[in-house]
Amino acid sequence: MDTQQIDVMVADASHEVYVDTILETIRNAAKVRGTGIAERTHEYVATKMKEGKAIIALEGEKFAGFTYIESWGNKQYVATSGLIVHPDYRGLGLAKRIKQASFLLARLRWPKAKIFSLTSGAAVMKMNTELGYVPVTFNELTDDDAFWKGCEGCTNHDILVSKNRKFCICTAMLYDPEDPKNMKKEQERNNI
Repeated sequence: MDTQQIDVMVADASHEVYVDTILETIRNAAKVRGTGIAERTHEYVATKMKEGKAIIALEGEKFAGFTYIESWGNKQYVATSGLIVHPDYRGLGLAKRIKQASFLLARLRWPKAKIFSLTSGAAVMKMNTELGYVPVTFNELTDDDAFWKGCEGCTNHDILVSKNRKFCICTAMLYDPEDPKNMKKEQERNNI
């Protein structure tokens, strides 16, 4: 399949019809991988769409992939979360397109914010690294309790709590727009 047949776009209220499929796809992927995942409600994901804080990938009317972003700590941080590609579309480079779109959306909406990602997936770590993220300790992320509350639905939450939010199974990765390497990458991206 040619991934150019798949549209990657900022989601809006019209895409709420895909929310249950998105949530089911995320749950199934977590079971297959045997990893924890922060559970989200239908309402939470639908709100991200309505606020223009989500990226959805569709082949015509068929769901192909999704992710969302949210600002934390008085908009000093942005998290990219919930990246998922439907099994029918894996291995096509679609996750990378979705990740890049969410990264650009975050940079556009909050250009001065540090962008972070918590992941246990090697593929996401690789994509993050290509975008300029670096592994960091959890204390370099937001201290916004509302963000950390989102981890309560994860099967590994007890580890996070027992370690006083200092580390968990996930790897923390951070993109700092003020890092000179990232400033240079940004200039190169804007000149292309």
